[in-house]
Amino acid sequence: MPSPDMSQYPLLECIDSPADLRALDRRELPGVADELRAFLIESVSRTGGHLSSNLGTVELSIALHYVFNTPTDRIVWDVGHQTYGHKVLTGRRTAMSGLRHYGGISGFPRRCESEYDVFGTAHSSTSISAALGMAVAARDQGEDRRCVAVIGDGAMSAGMAFEALNNAGDTPGANLLVILNDNEMSISPPVGALTRILARMLSGTTFNAARRAGEKVLGIAPPVLDFARKFEEHVKGLITPGTLFEEFGFHYYGPIDGHDLGALIPTLQNLKKLPGPQFLHVVTRKGQGYKLAEADPILYHGVSKFDHVAGIDTVGKNPGKLTYTQVFGDWLCDIAALDDRVVGITPAMREGSGMVCFAERFPARYHDVGIAEQHALTFAAGLACEGRKPVVAIYSTFLQRAYDQLVHDIALQNLPVVFAIDRAGLVGADGATHHGAFDLSFLICIPNLVVMCPADENECRQMLYTAYLHDGPAAVRYPRGAGLGVAPENTMTALPLGRAEIRRTGSGIALLAFGSLLAPALEAGTELDATVVNMRFAKPLDAELLKQLAASHDLLVTLEENAVIGGAGSEVSRLLDDLPHRPRLLRLGLPDHFVDHGDQAQLLHSVGLDKHGILDAIERLNQRNS
Repeated sequence: MPSPDMSQYPLLECIDSPADLRALDRRELPGVADELRAFLIESVSRTGGHLSSNLGTVELSIALHYVFNTPTDRIVWDVGHQTYGHKVLTGRRTAMSGLRHYGGISGFPRRCESEYDVFGTAHSSTSISAALGMAVAARDQGEDRRCVAVIGDGAMSAGMAFEALNNAGDTPGANLLVILNDNEMSISPPVGALTRILARMLSGTTFNAARRAGEKVLGIAPPVLDFARKFEEHVKGLITPGTLFEEFGFHYYGPIDGHDLGALIPTLQNLKKLPGPQFLHVVTRKGQGYKLAEADPILYHGVSKFDHVAGIDTVGKNPGKLTYTQVFGDWLCDIAALDDRVVGITPAMREGSGMVCFAERFPARYHDVGIAEQHALTFAAGLACEGRKPVVAIYSTFLQRAYDQLVHDIALQNLPVVFAIDRAGLVGADGATHHGAFDLSFLICIPNLVVMCPADENECRQMLYTAYLHDGPAAVRYPRGAGLGVAPENTMTALPLGRAEIRRTGSGIALLAFGSLLAPALEAGTELDATVVNMRFAKPLDAELLKQLAASHDLLVTLEENAVIGGAGSEVSRLLDDLPHRPRLLRLGLPDHFVDHGDQAQLLHSVGLDKHGILDAIERLNQRNS
């Protein structure tokens, strides 16, 4: 894919590392910011990726690499979907043409990609913990190093961030700077001259030297010292929102304008000199500098290729096939209209999980709990205890973060919670951190839990209804993107629990497909004249049908878009062990390594889960056994 014409970006073209950036005159940095922002707009419009969040951190990326001696000083970016500017400034400008494409660079920080990516991120709220670990290691090794965590206001809603703050404020000698990138104006009012002056003043050496001197003098009279500290906190609390962070043991500064290099750089320079835990609050704007993204930061959050001059065309496009996410969103509205006990819960993924319509139609029954997956599940458990019908819409890879709550708070108590598990299987460009590769493995081992895998859009709708009717926890896991083009029926009909269906009758070989892999199984089955089964349920399995197939076929092949280790195929193997005649079994699924990013079809081919991969795997097995 061609890169942007660098003749339009003369300053940026000269920057191949942060050392080149630091060699520039400070007066040139606003020009670098303008070029970097324009470059990101043009580059992401060609590749797709996260746009709004990255436009919001242009100046912050420049200021951090200008002030801190990276990579010796460590910068940990929370979530990591705001690091494109960081990537450009750290020698990956030309590689941006392959961003999120097969064989290209990742859309998130990766330790194996660059020494400047000091910690791999993509899930939220991990940055403070990681940076604190690095700061403690630097302290213990006697190294003069600064460790910085950049975390968004959304990620601050997760308990893990506060666990880290609590630990950091009580860890002596750890030089940690936490930067709160507040891009929703959710904590403080718009910043002005007073707050900018205040931040620079409070972070300066004069103020901090006076603070230390005062503590030394007043230390001989503890009650007076205690009064002085309380007075300082009271005065700062009147004009800053930092009391909470001060209580955690941090010195709070801000809020300041995160797009004002004249404020950012001197403040960071001052904070770099200060020991111990520091907290800087910066306010940024998603989509900054690109009016279309400023007007609709959600639309421009994650984008496909588009014309960066005209913007994303949202009018007159052929909608194409329904996505599984849309099927879920429509079902949720339909079932909520029939039953006022239905409650929808999302951990900060309203748009991604297809809950926009539900939130608008049933606002009193819609709960966005923020990036707090653990809380989302136990909150749902509490609702279920009181006779409500909670539906938790959650990505497969995010459900991992609430496993204990799933086991102890829901399954152990056999509570009727519906899990709509989106992005199960390979998700494409977001890569290893977002592939739903493990949910079948960690779900089917949990007692009381029903696990369903729809093969098409209509089956997804009917399975959601089946889960709603079930008197216990039930999960429906479905893939990212469009289905097969099977129109969902308006009528909702419960499926018989644990019953599979034969889609094609053949001989010799039986292909047992779980969910999304039914389509390639049918293609391969036609060439092999094999029996093809839509398994539907990963738990409970259709034991009776498996017994019949085992008696009438020489080879059973399980197919799942999930880790082959511990997946549905393993459960099939366990059931076959109890039969008097055990046929050969070939288990196909995701391999025992993290799958990289790329086009979904490309990735399925790379792991042998398309038609050709299925045929090749069976042929190799037959050759070994011949």
